[in-house]
Amino acid sequence: MKNYIIKIAIAILSIVSIQSCIKEDHFGLSKYGNIKDLVVSNQASNAKIDSDGLKVTVEIPGGVDLSEINIQSLELSSFASSDKQVGDALDLNTPQTILITAEDGSVHTWTVLSYVASVTPQLNNGDFSLWYKTASNYYEPGESASNTIWGTGNQGTQILNKLATIPEDLGADNLAAKMITLDNGKLAGTFGAPISAGSIFTGVFNPDNIDPSNPQAAIEFGIPFVGRPEKLRLKYAYVPGDENKDKPGNMLDYPDACDIYALLEIRLGGKTERLATAWVRSSETQEALTTLEIPFIYGELDNSYPNYMRPLGQNFVGADSASFVLPTHITFVASSSYDGANFAGAIGSVLIIDDVEMVYE
Repeated sequence: MKNYIIKIAIAILSIVSIQSCIKEDHFGLSKYGNIKDLVVSNQASNAKIDSDGLKVTVEIPGGVDLSEINIQSLELSSFASSDKQVGDALDLNTPQTILITAEDGSVHTWTVLSYVASVTPQLNNGDFSLWYKTASNYYEPGESASNTIWGTGNQGTQILNKLATIPEDLGADNLAAKMITLDNGKLAGTFGAPISAGSIFTGVFNPDNIDPSNPQAAIEFGIPFVGRPEKLRLKYAYVPGDENKDKPGNMLDYPDACDIYALLEIRLGGKTERLATAWVRSSETQEALTTLEIPFIYGELDNSYPNYMRPLGQNFVGADSASFVLPTHITFVASSSYDGANFAGAIGSVLIIDDVEMVYE
């Protein structure tokens, strides 16, 4: 599924001339001195960025020594610089300041705050009640571009004036996420991208990092997360399209299916290991929203589980620690066509999800 999102974005972007990304410094010397993202050691969720108040709030698990917090990633406005660098220490027992100097020389004083993480964390905006309008005039899930844990493939497909992931109004001010497998048309098919499967995931699609020689550079999957849930619970509805086809357009003798899964991971020292897996792949028609519970399987998957549930290029966490260790990240993915990595699927397949939550004992 991850590879599908990467491939569809790159293939579609190759159809048109890629315009330069609009930066904050569009004319003259930029006055912007913003922190766009901050990651620190032991962080339990995405940082909350308040650009108006010049504040960043990070969630740290209880019991962590706040005087020994290190900056792991710091993303700034274009051409801005900081008095703090990756690797520098922050004593978050008290509010800390980071001075950001914009391209025009103006200095912006940011404050970094912390709070204690919940032992039973949830995914922010898991009910998909919040959607923000992008600069390209379409909607993405979240409070804003700087404060969302959710990404979609829309940044690639909107170039073709197509949106495969959209908000669904369920009535009574209740929104959900709707994913649709779309026909990209003959031209896109010529370039190897005949369909777009709707998808939503924890992470970001970063158009500034598009690199045809390294497609994975544009997709950053997963967010910080330190809980050990027992189950993944959500509401879903799914109707597969009528004609399931492979990439060349040949009819397949089996129906399309949706994918819904969550992976708990430990990312340390540049290495990622799988701690737990919760996964459902289904071709059954479910027209009305119904509650689905998927158990998390901690540790290595035995041979009774299908191969697609196993990690590629990664290992499982060792059996000696899988029963108690906390994850550092969670990757959640949902898609209207499971085999989008091979550009196979049924046009018209529709998946709706709502009220995603982690269930603890």
